Amino acid sequence: MDEFGRLLKAANFAAEKHRDQRRKDAEQTPYINHPISVAETLRIFGVDDENVLVAAILHDVLEDTSTSPGEIAQAFGMEVLAIVQEVTDNKSLAKQMRKDLQVESAFTLSEGARWVRLADKICNLQDMAERPPVDWSIERLLQYVDWCERVIKQMPKINESLETRFETVCEDARRSFRAQL
Repeated sequence: MDEFGRLLKAANFAAEKHRDQRRKDAEQTPYINHPISVAETLRIFGVDDENVLVAAILHDVLEDTSTSPGEIAQAFGMEVLAIVQEVTDNKSLAKQMRKDLQVESAFTLSEGARWVRLADKICNLQDMAERPPVDWSIERLLQYVDWCERVIKQMPKINESLETRFETVCEDARRSFRAQL
């Protein structure tokens, strides 16, 4: 299968797995928009590693659906699975522990997982600034920006332009949230 076929296969796989999921914004945006945006962000910033782009599309399927690691390995290979597993939170842990682990483990992420993690945070922040979760206070939104910064600051540098984009998105999100006070 060629690169485009594999990316389309991943998009179809993720769309099927996330089909009943919605974001927490007022419009209840279809969840699949998020992983596609993560992959698109990576591509815009020059990532052409097929496994990283496929993993970006699949990055939330283990965490948010009943997908098994074996399904990903069989359909997309062990390298994609490894990246997806690195960026997957263990939902059996308490929320604060999961957040703390993202900060603590950021330094140990593989290059592919760092790409995905950075683009994921960029896309989450952009989405929240444009369409915040309906039940989140401004204080909680601002805390989310701070936490994202802590995670990314712990990661080894990977791409100056993407990291600059992250910083800009953090500033824009803070400005947007504070304007709502």
